[in-house]
Amino acid sequence: MAEANGESAASERDVPDAPAAAVAVEAAGLARWLRSPPGASATGGRVASPLAQMAWALFDFGRTPYILLVTIYIFAPYFANVVVVNDPVRGQAIWGNIQGYSGVFIALFAPFIGAISDAGGRRKPWLAVFAALIAIPAAFLWYAKPAGAGLSVFEIGALVATTYVAYEFASVFYNAMLPSIVTHQRVGALSGLSYALGNLSGLALLVFMLVALVLPGAVSWSFVPAHPLFGIDQATHEPERLVGPLSAACIAIFTLPVLFFTPDRPKVRLGWLEASRMGVKSVAHTVRSLKHYRNVGTYLLARLFFNDGMTALLTFGGVYAAGVFHWGALAMTAYGIILSVFAVFGGLFGGWLDDHLGSKAAIFVSVGGTFVFGALSVTMGLDRIFWFIPYDPHSPPVHNLPFFKSWPEIIYVGLVVIVAICVTASYANARTMMARIAPVERMTEFFGLFSLSGQSTSFLATLSASWFTAWMASQRAGMIVIMAFLGLGLLGMIWVKEERATAV
Repeated sequence: MAEANGESAASERDVPDAPAAAVAVEAAGLARWLRSPPGASATGGRVASPLAQMAWALFDFGRTPYILLVTIYIFAPYFANVVVVNDPVRGQAIWGNIQGYSGVFIALFAPFIGAISDAGGRRKPWLAVFAALIAIPAAFLWYAKPAGAGLSVFEIGALVATTYVAYEFASVFYNAMLPSIVTHQRVGALSGLSYALGNLSGLALLVFMLVALVLPGAVSWSFVPAHPLFGIDQATHEPERLVGPLSAACIAIFTLPVLFFTPDRPKVRLGWLEASRMGVKSVAHTVRSLKHYRNVGTYLLARLFFNDGMTALLTFGGVYAAGVFHWGALAMTAYGIILSVFAVFGGLFGGWLDDHLGSKAAIFVSVGGTFVFGALSVTMGLDRIFWFIPYDPHSPPVHNLPFFKSWPEIIYVGLVVIVAICVTASYANARTMMARIAPVERMTEFFGLFSLSGQSTSFLATLSASWFTAWMASQRAGMIVIMAFLGLGLLGMIWVKEERATAV
């Protein structure tokens, strides 16, 4: 009996206490998030922990809503059609000028700040500064009232230009961190994940705006409030103006993880002036030595065109749709939600393409898809389908929803859904390609040139679209110019090889 009791006691001691076991499992799971996985990063250093990698990706989660809500779907059409007093052609031209002249500034300085960072070491302080320069001006867009009743068109343009420049400068340091925190094999997947997360956060804010601020009063659905929440006044376009402060809050919150958890390079003991001098000297040397980096130079030249085309497509896409189809805040919010849903998959699709086909082939698929379906979308109008098929704009609505009531609108949305997938994938593929072919020792500097290749003609593509819009008095004419830039970029990719350059 005593022996049996002894065996029983031993058996009980062998069984771990259930709460203690749960704590141990939980601790083991947390440890996996904090522990660096085996292997070397794409730059040869230590791979960052899963938590640090996710924190890096969350920076796109925080900043992408600004692009989606302000520069594409909500604020840009409001600016072009309401702030610029119901003249969509002139509004599209002015919006393009804001983006274009900002691109000139970016083209002049982006390579230098990247090279200064390479000389000075750390990247996260720069990231914090430029995140603040996105968030603060964005918050002031609340005062962009209709017909110039609040901020003037010039003041709004200055705020938007500041955020645009800061966004691109932040990208120089953000993109340069990517290959130093993940293995070569996982660069594409993490790059695609960040874009997917960014579109996911933009989607969440768009859904919130639709249900809480835009649909109330337009439909009698049970899940929609009878009146806009928080006392928001639709008559004075407060939903459209609110996207600035909402974007600012998102940036402020989700910049913190990358600053706290993602590792940075050690600080180099150089003063600001010395780092600047060395950085400028390094850029001059890099530009001169591009003859030794012929493959990278060819890629940067090709990307110069196709990235500019995609950026211009995003710049004018929402403005074009609102002007051609006469969409208001309700339709534009629904439009943004639909495209953002598919753009989330676009980021993941880009990562899948990159990992399975390689970066070069992935770029041909994603940029080629943007070109083909973007060109088809321009052939749509209220009175035509694919340009040659007439459609009576006074036909009865094809459904009872309060938006996209005609076949041209429905087909247009279907086409740009594919464009949204391809554009998001293209951005992820382009960033991954640079991370895989740039010399490791000068990664930030080359990402400065990467930014330059995406912005040095942005003033040309965007301004050309603006000029053609004004000259031809047609929004469609401006969009056709954008397609030409996409085609030139694809042509240039034929001569690019997917191979790592060696620093000279």
